[in-house]
Formats: sequence, structure tokens, C-alpha cells
Amino acid sequence: MLKFFKTSIIITVMTLVGAFFLGSNLSGGWAGGFQAVFICSILAVLEISLSFDNAVVNAIKLKKMSPLWRHRFLTWGILIAVFGMRFLFPLIIVSLVGHMNPWDAFALALNSPTQYAEIMLSSHLSISAFGGIFLFMVFLKFFININKEEHWIDVIERPLSLLGHLEAIEITLGLILLSVLSSWVPKAEQSHFLFAGIIGIITYLSVEALGDWLEKYGIKQGDLRKADWGIFLYLEVLDASFSFDGVVGAFAITENLFFILMGLMIGAMFVRSLTVFFVEKSILDGFKYLEHGAFYAVGSLSLSMLVEPFYPIPEWITGVSGAIIIGLSVGSSFTQNCKKTSKKYK
Repeated sequence: MLKFFKTSIIITVMTLVGAFFLGSNLSGGWAGGFQAVFICSILAVLEISLSFDNAVVNAIKLKKMSPLWRHRFLTWGILIAVFGMRFLFPLIIVSLVGHMNPWDAFALALNSPTQYAEIMLSSHLSISAFGGIFLFMVFLKFFININKEEHWIDVIERPLSLLGHLEAIEITLGLILLSVLSSWVPKAEQSHFLFAGIIGIITYLSVEALGDWLEKYGIKQGDLRKADWGIFLYLEVLDASFSFDGVVGAFAITENLFFILMGLMIGAMFVRSLTVFFVEKSILDGFKYLEHGAFYAVGSLSLSMLVEPFYPIPEWITGVSGAIIIGLSVGSSFTQNCKKTSKKYK
């Protein structure tokens, strides 16, 4: 088991040491260094708690990947996840909202982190609408499936699976949800909320269509690289949507861009390691309801993101609720396995 987390542990130690020296230099003393280590640790735990279900969902897709592309997911993917979503994404948002170029946004983060954080948080509504509805579509895709025979919570999942007979029902439900929630948004911001949500739905459909085409075309042509490219693309956009809540929530803990990058990087590394661990050890095969629990957690996270801008929900509640759902699914899976074992030996 240690081999799956070895790299993550090494990077964690190196990152926390770097955070200590950076904090010491910024504050002029060891107290600042220990405070920086504490902040980065909290951010890492926040990222892992919010993204544990991401690891399970990733593992479902990653099972179809070749070992080479699994390795690339850990290398290329982590660069995109950390420097793309946890560093460049906030800079781009601040650039667009603040009407400045990315370099000026970076300078603002260094020289006036409070103003930088205020600009970043001012776009929270649009970010939450985009990421929340994208994850809601992921949730619906798993449960609205006429071919889905295995159900964990039958009273919920069986009716949802039957909805698969209706064409484009996921899009309809997504638009209905956006319309209902937009009534809670101040009129001046309703158009921004709806526009960002619709872009989220379009992005989901585009990535899903392109990923499926690359996967099916690659398998048909015997070129597994194309199939792997499709899965890789889907996973990266999925990871981006999961990261939105953590990136925005991080600014409530610290305004220092580098501490945010360090803390979220540690969390992202462990999420990647968990994903590979689940695949290599066939964890999903041993716990039949773990996938269900993960997608319920995705649905919970998506609703939290959509509601949070006007009804603030602490990030720890979102993380804990997801962990509880997944824990219950593991418990149900274990109970089911015990029942099967007892019947086998009767």
C-alpha cells in the first residue's frame, strides 16, 4: 500500500518544509513558519475531504486506461490539476473580473492579497453555477440509466434508472434546477448565474460527447491511445469541476496564493494516489456500493456548490457529509459481502 502513496508523502514533506521557510521569511520568525505549515495542512485536508469521491469516480474511468496512461494521469494530470486549476485558474478569473492581464493579477496577489481575494470571491456565483451544474450532470448520468441493474437505495435509484427511457432527460432536469435556483438569486445577478450554469451543461455535453467518440473510435480502430485520450480529457474536466469548491473555499482560510497552491497541491496528490490505489487493488470490485456512494456524494457536492453563494455552507460540512455517504456505502457493501459469504458456507 505504501508504494501508492510514497510520492505523495515525499511531496507533502517537501512542500510543508517549503511552507515553513516561506512563512518564516514573510513573518520574520518561526511562529510564522509553523502557522504556514498549519494552514497548508488544513487546506490539504479540506481538498482531500471534498475530493475523496472524485478519487472513486476517477477510478471508474481509470480502469479502462492502459498502465502508460495511468502513469500520465499521475504526471501530466497532476501538473494540470495543481498549476492549471489551483494556480492559473484563480489568476485568469481575477484577470477577467478585474479587467487586467494575468501578470498584473499575479502582482496583485503578491502585493495586495486582500484585494486579490475580494475580486476572486466576487465571481463565486458564476464559478459555483458552472461547477455545480457540471457535477450535477455527472450525478444524473450515473443513476439515469435504463441498463443499470444494481441499486443501493432502491426507492431512489430504480425510478431514476427508469427515467433513462426519456430522451435528454438529464438536460431537462439540469435546466429545471437552474431555473428554480435562479429565483433565489438577486435579479441583478440572475443572468450571470443562468449563463454560467448553461455553459456548465454545454461543457459537460461537449466533453462527454468528445470523450465517448474518442474512446469508441479508438477501440474500433484498434488505437487505444485515442480511447485513452478521451478518458484523460473527461477526467481532467471532471477534476476541474471538483476543484472549484476547494479553490474558492481556500480563500476563506488564507489570502496567500502560495499557501493555497501548496496546500491544495498536497491534497490533489493524495487524491491521485487514492485513485490509482483503488484501481490497482480493485477496491471497487470488493465494495459493490462504493460507486453509488461516491456519486451520491457528487450529487451532494453539486447541490452545495449551487446553493452556497446565497445560503453559505461551511466547506467542512460539505466534506463531512460526503465522507458519511461514502462510509455508509462501504458499510452496506461490507454487510452484503458478509451475507454472501454466510450463504456460501451454509
